[in-house]
Amino acid sequence: MTRETVPLPEGFGVEFDADTKFVGADVLFGGSPPRLLRLNAAGVRALGELRSGPVGSIASGRLARRLTDTGLAHPRPPVPDRPAEATVVIPVRDRAAALDRCLAALGDSYPVIVVDDGSADQEAIRVTAEKHGARLRRRAVPGGPGPARNDGLALVTTPLVAFLDSDCVAGPDWITALAAHFADPMAGAVAPRVRPETGGGAVGRYLDARAPVDLGGREARVAPLTRVSYLPTAALLARCSAMPEAGFDPGLRYGEDVDLIWRMIDAGWRVRYDPAARVGHVEPGRWGAVLARRFRYGSSAAPLARRHPGRVPPLVLQAWPAESAAALLARRPLAALAAYGAGTGQLVWLLRGWGVPARGVLRPMAASVQQTWLGAGQWAIQYALPAVAAGLVCPGGRTRMIRAGRRLALASLLAGPPAAAWLRARPDLDPVRFGLGYLADEAAYGAGVCRGAAAERLAEPLLPRFAWRPLPRAAGSAAGRKPR
Repeated sequence: MTRETVPLPEGFGVEFDADTKFVGADVLFGGSPPRLLRLNAAGVRALGELRSGPVGSIASGRLARRLTDTGLAHPRPPVPDRPAEATVVIPVRDRAAALDRCLAALGDSYPVIVVDDGSADQEAIRVTAEKHGARLRRRAVPGGPGPARNDGLALVTTPLVAFLDSDCVAGPDWITALAAHFADPMAGAVAPRVRPETGGGAVGRYLDARAPVDLGGREARVAPLTRVSYLPTAALLARCSAMPEAGFDPGLRYGEDVDLIWRMIDAGWRVRYDPAARVGHVEPGRWGAVLARRFRYGSSAAPLARRHPGRVPPLVLQAWPAESAAALLARRPLAALAAYGAGTGQLVWLLRGWGVPARGVLRPMAASVQQTWLGAGQWAIQYALPAVAAGLVCPGGRTRMIRAGRRLALASLLAGPPAAAWLRARPDLDPVRFGLGYLADEAAYGAGVCRGAAAERLAEPLLPRFAWRPLPRAAGSAAGRKPR
């Protein structure tokens, strides 16, 4: 039995994702990316078992695995019958005060290994670690958080390891809560939600809504090119036996956590994001520090694309929604309507091929066009902000109406994404300052991507990618086979 077919163990329940829809008794729609899953007769019986209780048979376990692998549902592990066996590894460099705060909040429920990554004041780190009963490992030369975590991991003897950054503040409850997931023998790593701890002022209020380490309040299976494609190791609980043999890639100063997660997934391990557990993360209080960090994060895109081709596109475009959005921006409503109609017709044809009613397809198509416009705007902010700004000043065109239309289209690309983000988050910050922060934030990230792409001589992380198939089908299983 391969890893892909190992059933979810008995005792696990499932909860369907909020976006999952039942299109009849034997067809489900949803997941990430969205897909259709048709069940055979055995699958329908297994579904009934899962809807009435936890996994109790191989058939329901296989269906539960398929549902959780596609994002149609999420696992609900049984309550553990014993405490978690985990060791906490904390890399640190020259942040003794932050380390003291981190260790004080963590308490003594789990053994802790502090790895001093070549701090200038090693004595301060030693005193802090001893104060809280943590084991200390010193590195003579700084190598970054990845190699420091590797050194700590080499000392771990428990089945689980909890990676925690020194600028995090959390009690031991997040480890206890997430450990239940490892009752699944295929669970490789699970991460909590990392919420920002900010000060007052515009910077803090902006980061409270858009901190880069906060992946939001919806749980997910983690996989490349899905809604949650990676996990930060600011806080991560992992199975030691699932860690790649080489650990974190020492050649990556940034993005080493993304690379690690993707290598675990490639090896067949399941990785999950569970926001029911939370960890605090102290955020910078100045715009300069915020934008410098985003630049550094962006610089990891090209090295990651080199190691994982095809997994770091800045934008994925569906053909018909992209054509419709482009026509609207070009002020060609008839062409936009034609593309919208063609895309809707293609979706109806696919659904009818499955024997699925095509009711209600207009709204999803409209939402797809909107998301394409917002995605194009974010790409323009990240990689073409000077060109868009120049176009606003000198739009060209023979008539005043043409120039005004071009300015309106370009302005919508710049204003749309921050406006949509503000409406979703409703932060305690006015739209103007939030929008300016958004533009600076995304432009800094894009500049980092460009810097990394130039260093790697690789254009892939800058170029949008087209996805021609609008609605994939879920792969078959014993309980849910793909129809022929």
